Amino acid sequence: MTARGKSPVRQDYIYGNTARVIQPARGERNHKQKTVRRKVVSYNVWRNQEKALHMNFPYVLMLTLAAFCVLVICVNYLQIQSTITARLANIEKLEKNVEQLKAENDAMETRINTSIDLDYIYKVATEELGMVYANRDQVLLYDKTESEYVRQDEDIPTQ
Repeated sequence: MTARGKSPVRQDYIYGNTARVIQPARGERNHKQKTVRRKVVSYNVWRNQEKALHMNFPYVLMLTLAAFCVLVICVNYLQIQSTITARLANIEKLEKNVEQLKAENDAMETRINTSIDLDYIYKVATEELGMVYANRDQVLLYDKTESEYVRQDEDIPTQ
C-alpha cells in the first residue's frame, strides 16, 4: 500500500490478446527527426555552396553589369537631387528679391503720391493755363475689342 491507500499498479503487464507496439521514447523520436532535418539542411547548404563555387563567366559578367547599372542610376539620382535642391534654393533667393523689390516699389509710389500737391496743379492749370473741366457731352467713350491696346495713329470712331 502507498500513502494514499491504493495498491501500486504494475506497468509491465497488459491485458488483452494483441501484442503491444513498442514506441521509442519521446527523446529518441525527436533525436531522429533532428538528424533527418540536419541532413536535409546540410544537403541544401552543400548544394548552395556548390552552386556558389560554379559561377561561370557569363554569370559574373551579368552580375557586374547589373551592379554597374545600379551604380549609374544611383549617381544620376544623386545628381538630380542635388540639382533640384540648388534650384529650390535659387527660387527662394529670387522670391526674396521679388518681395524686396515690391516693397521698394510700394515705398517709392507712396513717396511720389505724397509729394504731389494736387491743389497746386489744379490752381496752375485753371489760372495760368486756362484749362477747364470737360462737359459730359464732350467726353466720348468707346470699346475696342480688336486688340488689348490702343494705337495712337488710328482714328477715333465717330458715333
